Amino acid sequence: MELKLKIILLLLLSLTPISFICATIRAGEEVEYLRPPPRKAFRLPWDPKSSSQPQQVHISLAGDKHIRVSWVTTDKSSPSIVEYGTSTGKYSYKAQGESTKYSYVLYRSGMIHHTVIGPLQDNTVYFYRCGGEDPEFQFKTPPSKFPVTFAVAGDLGQTGWTKSTLDHIDQCKYDVHLLPGDLSYADYIQHRWDTFGQLVQPLASARPWMVTQGNHEKEYIPFVVDEFISYNSRWKMPFEESGSTSNLYYSFDVAGVHTIMLGSYTDYDDYSDQYRWLKADLRKVDRKKTPWLVVLFHVPWYNSNEAHQGEADDMMTAMEPLLYAAGADIVFAGHVHAYERTRRVYNGKPDPCGAVHITIGDGGNKEGLARKYKLPQPEWSVFREASFGHGELAIINSTHASWSWHRNDDDEPVRSDQVSITSLIDSGCSSIRVMN
Repeated sequence: MELKLKIILLLLLSLTPISFICATIRAGEEVEYLRPPPRKAFRLPWDPKSSSQPQQVHISLAGDKHIRVSWVTTDKSSPSIVEYGTSTGKYSYKAQGESTKYSYVLYRSGMIHHTVIGPLQDNTVYFYRCGGEDPEFQFKTPPSKFPVTFAVAGDLGQTGWTKSTLDHIDQCKYDVHLLPGDLSYADYIQHRWDTFGQLVQPLASARPWMVTQGNHEKEYIPFVVDEFISYNSRWKMPFEESGSTSNLYYSFDVAGVHTIMLGSYTDYDDYSDQYRWLKADLRKVDRKKTPWLVVLFHVPWYNSNEAHQGEADDMMTAMEPLLYAAGADIVFAGHVHAYERTRRVYNGKPDPCGAVHITIGDGGNKEGLARKYKLPQPEWSVFREASFGHGELAIINSTHASWSWHRNDDDEPVRSDQVSITSLIDSGCSSIRVMN
């Protein structure tokens, strides 16, 4: 009789989806999801292009009602112009931009073009082409009012899991992509910046990608190459538009959300330019116009994974009081190759006026997952799992948002964590003024 029961149980398990089994067992926490094996580097098929044809096209926000279009050509005489309009093949507007290039040991980049277009209508599809050359691309501008949706994924790289993550993000009806550092994982091999640009072009040419730097963007060679030369040349963000002096930290508004992108790998102490800029930027925030305050940087302040413990302690000591005083709602970080979500937390303890911290460095990088978590689980940690995936932040109105994290489960996006978040706008917390 006992043998028959065992056989029946095994048959039931064989017919039950693994994701369901893991979700069911998770009530007890700390039971690992059975992860698929690592994947090799993703390689795009060879696609020869003319020297003037735009490549690695991506867009980013560039101030109120403006978009920056960036692309690369191998033809150094190709013009930095963007033609655009609201009907396919009909370009009513034209803008002139600028171009740059850089050298890295024996590598020579193509011409990297950056052109700001606008003013643009909100929530509108535009068709455009770069440098007077086909093909035609199209993008949709974000809305000016709620609701607004952000896709979030950090530590992307260029593996099979990266492609899976991007495919899942493409299924999401989002307005802006947020990336908290570690883009290409070029790691000094510069042509990997080119292949990364090609890999993300289908998504990054259609929705604004707002990024900040991670450790894999540094690529510093003493006395030979400056830090972040590849990143700064290729991924120009709206730092000047937000009063910053560095492409490594800046801010922007979307609908009713003020988003601050900070640099984990540039000075952040009380005497640094970044600290002074952050303080000034927070003072300008009008929570009546932007009731949500979201912050991104690379190295997490709250991390119960065994990987990268303590690396952000100094930055946290310097800047967490500023964010707390300003009533920051959500903080996204990467670096740890796993997912974790906290309660509202401040100074190492649950605090109703603190921010929700989300580590999402699980986009698909080549280094694999950080599988080991510290025990016992800290009081401030709510959900943690070492799997590749992406997140979606749907901000519904001035007070309510929905956050969900979608695990890559054998190439199927499985919603594994979901929570409603209420902003601090009516809590009394965000009425606290930034310290003098």
